Amino acid sequence: MRTRFAPSPTGFLHVGGLRTALYSYLLAKQTGGQFLLRIEDTDQERTVEGAVESIVRSLAWAGISPDEGVMMEDGLVIERGSKGPYIQSRRQATGIYREHAEQLLASGHAYRCFCTTERLEEMRRQQEARKQAPMYDRQCLHLPENDVKRLIEAGTSHVIRLKVPHERTIRFDDDIRGTMTFQGHTVDDQVLLKSDGFPTYHLAHVIDDHFMDIDLVLRGEEWLSSLPKHLLLFEYLDWKAPRFAHVPLLLNKDRTKLSKRQNAVSVEEYIAKGYLPEVLLNFLAMLGWNPGTTQETFSLPELVEQFSLDRVQKSGAVFDLEKLDWLQGQWIRKIPVTDFAERIRPIVGKEYPTALHDADFEQKASLIHERITFFHEASAMLGYFYEEPGITTELLANEKQKVKPEELPTILTTLLGILEVIPEKDWTPERLLTDVKGEVAKGTWKLGQLLWPLRSALTGLPYSPGAVEVAAALEREKTLARLKRAREIVSALS
Repeated sequence: MRTRFAPSPTGFLHVGGLRTALYSYLLAKQTGGQFLLRIEDTDQERTVEGAVESIVRSLAWAGISPDEGVMMEDGLVIERGSKGPYIQSRRQATGIYREHAEQLLASGHAYRCFCTTERLEEMRRQQEARKQAPMYDRQCLHLPENDVKRLIEAGTSHVIRLKVPHERTIRFDDDIRGTMTFQGHTVDDQVLLKSDGFPTYHLAHVIDDHFMDIDLVLRGEEWLSSLPKHLLLFEYLDWKAPRFAHVPLLLNKDRTKLSKRQNAVSVEEYIAKGYLPEVLLNFLAMLGWNPGTTQETFSLPELVEQFSLDRVQKSGAVFDLEKLDWLQGQWIRKIPVTDFAERIRPIVGKEYPTALHDADFEQKASLIHERITFFHEASAMLGYFYEEPGITTELLANEKQKVKPEELPTILTTLLGILEVIPEKDWTPERLLTDVKGEVAKGTWKLGQLLWPLRSALTGLPYSPGAVEVAAALEREKTLARLKRAREIVSALS
C-alpha cells in the first residue's frame, strides 16, 4: 500500500498532523508499501518561510522517515523519487493542474467564474442573513460562450469552478466511518483553479494522489464535507479513487477542538519541552486508536505490527497532558540505568562540571531513575551531590512527620550519634536504615522524625530519593559534615 502525508507549510507541524503522518506510515509499513511526503504549498499567501524544513525535521525527530518525496539530506530539503516533483508549487510550474482544469472545462464538468471578490462577499453576507449555508449561487454557470470568450480576451480575472450535479446522491465507504452519503445540492461548486493560476487543495490533491499512485488517503475529519467534491473529480477525470479514512479530531479537556490557547499544538514545542519521540508517538497513536488490550506503551515496530483502522474511533480524542507525562515516565523507566546515567550526565555536567568525571555518577543517577519525568530535571534533582544545599529550619521541620522546630537540635545530634559509629566499609543503605530503626526501637523517636530531617539536611529539598539511599551515595564524610552544619544552623536559631 502507498500512503502519503501532505501538509501545507503554513507553520510548524501540528501534533494532529504528526498523528496523521504516523497512521499513514504504519499502514504503509505493515503492508510492505511506501510512505511518501508531499508538500502542498499552493496557498502561496499563507506559506511560511522555513516551515518545510521544520516539518521535515519534526518527522525525522519522530522517526517517521518517508520512503519517497520530500526529505532532508545534509541539512538541505531534497526530493527523491520517480513521481515528483513532490512540492506542489514546483508541480504547478509544469502546467499539470491547468491541463486537467482545462480538461474538466472541455468535458462540461467545470466552468469559468468571473465574479469579483466584492460580489462574492456580498452574496455570503446575504446568505448569512438568511441563515443559509455559504455556497456559490452559480451566477456564472450559464454565461453564454460569447460572453465567456469576450471576458477572457479582455483579460478579466477569473477562476475555474467544479460543476456539482445537484440531482446526484454521492455514496462512499470510508475506512473508519463506514458508508457516507452526500446530497449533490448541498455541495458547493468548489474553486479548482484560482485566478493566479494556482490550484486549490481540492484539485491538486486529486491529481497528485492519482499520479503518485496513492492507495489510501488518511486525513482529519474536517475534510469530510469536501469528500464528495474529490470523489466527483476522480470520476470526471476517469480515475479510480483511492480509499479514504478520516481520523477524529484532537480535543482539549473541555472537548473543544485542540487549540494553542489551552495546549501546545506544534511538535517543536514538545521537542523543546523534552518529550522523547517514542513517547509522543506512543501517545498520539492512542488518541483515537484502541489496541483492544491493556498494553499502554508501544514502540514504533510494535505499532506497525498492531495498528489497524478498524479500531480507530469516530469521536474526538481528548489530548490529556497528564497521560502524556505519565507515558514519558514509563518510557524513561524502560531505559537501562547505565544508559539513563549517560544520557543525563552531560545535562548535569553543564551545571556541575565535576559530574562529568564522577565515577559514582551511575549510582546517583539510579536514585532518580524512577522519579524523573524529563531529562532536564536531572540537574535540580542531583545538584546537592555537587554543592552544599541551602538549609532552613522550615525545611527540616515537618508537621506531618511530627518534626517540631524546637526538637531539631536534639534530632540531628541523635542522627550524628547513630551514623558516626558506622565505618566507611559498612556505609550502605541497608546498614544505615538498620541502625536508624534500632534507635526508633528505643521508643523516643518515630522513623519519620529521623528520616525527614536526615533527607532534608542532605539534599536541601522537600522532595528527593530516600534518606538512606542519598546518604549512601553522598558517602560518609559528606553526610556527617552536612548533619553537623544543619545542627549548627538550627541551634543558632533556637
